[in-house]
Amino acid sequence: MSFQTEEEKQVIQSHFDDLLRSCTRCNSLEDRDLIIKAFNLANEAHMGVRRKSGEPYILHPIAVAKIVTSEIGLGAKAVVCALLHDVVEDTDYTIEDIERIFGKKIASIIDGLTKITDVFDANSTIQAENFRKILLTLADDIRVILIKLADRLHNMRTLESLPATKQMKIASETIYLYAPLAHRLGLYAIKTELEDLSLKYRYPQVYEEIKSKIVDNEKHRVQLINHFSLPIIQKLEENNIDFEISGRTKSVYSIWKKMQTKNVSFEEIYDLLAVRIVFNPYLHIPEKTQCWHIYSIITDIYKPKPDRLRDWVSTPKANGYEALHCTVMGPDGKWVEVQIRSRRMDDIAERGFAAHWKYKDMDASSQENELDKWIRRVRDMLENPQENALEFLDEFKLNLFTSEIIVFTPKGETRSLPKGATALDFAYEIHTEVGNMAIGAKVNHKLVPLSHVLNTGDQIEVITAASQKPTWELLNFATTAKAKAAIKNALKGEVKNRIERGQKILEDKLQELGIQPSARVFKKILPAYEVLSKDELYAKIGAGLINLENLKRILKKDSQSKWIKYWKLQLGMKTKPESEFEASSKLDLRKPIILGEADDDKQPYIVAQCCNPIPGDEVIGYVTPDDVVVVHKATCAEAVRIMAQHGDKIVSAKWTTQKALSFLARIEVNGMDRIGIINELTRVISEELMVNIRKFYIESHDGIFEGYIDLYVHDVAHLNNLIMNIIRVKGMENVRRMDKFDDRQGFS
Repeated sequence: MSFQTEEEKQVIQSHFDDLLRSCTRCNSLEDRDLIIKAFNLANEAHMGVRRKSGEPYILHPIAVAKIVTSEIGLGAKAVVCALLHDVVEDTDYTIEDIERIFGKKIASIIDGLTKITDVFDANSTIQAENFRKILLTLADDIRVILIKLADRLHNMRTLESLPATKQMKIASETIYLYAPLAHRLGLYAIKTELEDLSLKYRYPQVYEEIKSKIVDNEKHRVQLINHFSLPIIQKLEENNIDFEISGRTKSVYSIWKKMQTKNVSFEEIYDLLAVRIVFNPYLHIPEKTQCWHIYSIITDIYKPKPDRLRDWVSTPKANGYEALHCTVMGPDGKWVEVQIRSRRMDDIAERGFAAHWKYKDMDASSQENELDKWIRRVRDMLENPQENALEFLDEFKLNLFTSEIIVFTPKGETRSLPKGATALDFAYEIHTEVGNMAIGAKVNHKLVPLSHVLNTGDQIEVITAASQKPTWELLNFATTAKAKAAIKNALKGEVKNRIERGQKILEDKLQELGIQPSARVFKKILPAYEVLSKDELYAKIGAGLINLENLKRILKKDSQSKWIKYWKLQLGMKTKPESEFEASSKLDLRKPIILGEADDDKQPYIVAQCCNPIPGDEVIGYVTPDDVVVVHKATCAEAVRIMAQHGDKIVSAKWTTQKALSFLARIEVNGMDRIGIINELTRVISEELMVNIRKFYIESHDGIFEGYIDLYVHDVAHLNNLIMNIIRVKGMENVRRMDKFDDRQGFS
């Protein structure tokens, strides 16, 4: 054990003194004494412990505490908890010790921040269970989540000292869960930094390229913004408005995300330019009125883009965000986004939850807003958490970072739902019993099924029947965690009976054959009956959907090929020929998996159909419980989810350089329809480029054609060369690679 040097002691004391100066809400002597007491205990408890970077460990909790107070705006108790957040987990101190020294409230928050060590379900991960435990404490104290976010932010800021595999796992976990959580709590500055840092470690080359372009364009961008702002400043001053105006640069991650989703280059992103106006409101004039007044002044100077108006002053976002956004055509022929906020709105936008509560406390009559409602919904979810931690985590995340729609009840009351929500989700949002008895709905006075997807502004009336009960089919129509949890709870009793009945039938049958239930037995049975778990097998047997007449024959068969088909079924993927799996050996996770070898590949792998990687793509491998490697593109959203939850099952993967093998790829095409263009397209692909086409689908309407082509290529370079040649065909407007295949007839 190495103790602190004199120089390190001075550095630690300097950091702690800086923390005390930063704590603007720690004014009383009692507060300062409590913080000093927590620091002394944490410093003593972590004495001799060092981070991977080599620095004393105590600098980490001090840094987390500073984020908590200076970047989130919390007070003394939160600072104390941040200083102590790793003490119970990493040292000999117990929660009881913390409660005895600092009291029950601080001990409760520390308990929420302490990671659990036991995994309660074989299919879950420590990360998922830990996150659920943190969420459970949300019902008592939101500070647990805020401190956890501060902890994650500092870990991301100091991630360079960890090995690359750890960096990838933590960065993926951050973009999957922690950035959306910061977004939902209105911590925009923290959310943006988490996104940028995650991108930096997931795709360092991409990050540096975009960052470099932003820096290179800085001088020109400042000139454009100054030119744009001068007429606005003059008019605002003429109207005696007290304001600040500033240019805003889009984050590296937001630029990258837009490049990905819109399939455009850096130069084609039109709203790189943005201006923010923050005003100090007049007394007795509503802030909303003043926002629209400023909007009117701006649009008298510059023409607005009508489809880019975002009114979050009339209906704030669920995380409390309020502002008026518009996009106008600037004097240099560039679109410029303008954000209009009051000082209060700006404080809430930057500081999130802490500022939200500060302003709420100033107004005793303040009603429950959308952020309060969201926290209440989280509490409702946690009352009946799913048994599977990862399932719970996925459903929670689904409702965490989606765009919102605003809909109306028959009486004109508003409800906020995730984009893509259905009439069934709305029914459960009104009340669980309304959802359980729902048989249909009227949307804008028109009869629709429960699967009908809602849009902002819809007015919905739910039609119910006392005899109606939830069914498994309803889960296909539910998108919100609240609706899914309510349906599953209603079905839980029925399923439990089926499972018990099915288990008894299977055990009796196995006993009749003189066989004991075992992992080896289930390894054969599950894929044979095309089910994914023992409970699903029991339930289907209990419901009469599976009979066991062929059980004896199944147990005598070799299960290898069926087991591969089982994983294919579960993951929706295509596999290599089964003969290539016969020589599979135990995987060594320390070595990269070599993909695409014709003769020497002794280890089975599956190409993920969610992203369809081909040679040249950057890929990662996920090792299934049966030692089958599932290969994903590193940019695949599913791969990010897997890396966040199964970091210990990720293996590096590399393609061989041989050209003997061909891989299926899909390209999307569209352009101006003309006679002969299809013949010319197929001729270029088949005759000039010598590429085999597997599938060709084209739709034409109003002089425009669109569709997709499935063809066999050797690698990314081959595919890119193909795309470059196709785009030269007269009339072609756009050609791009599609990752996800949809084999339904028709263009999608």
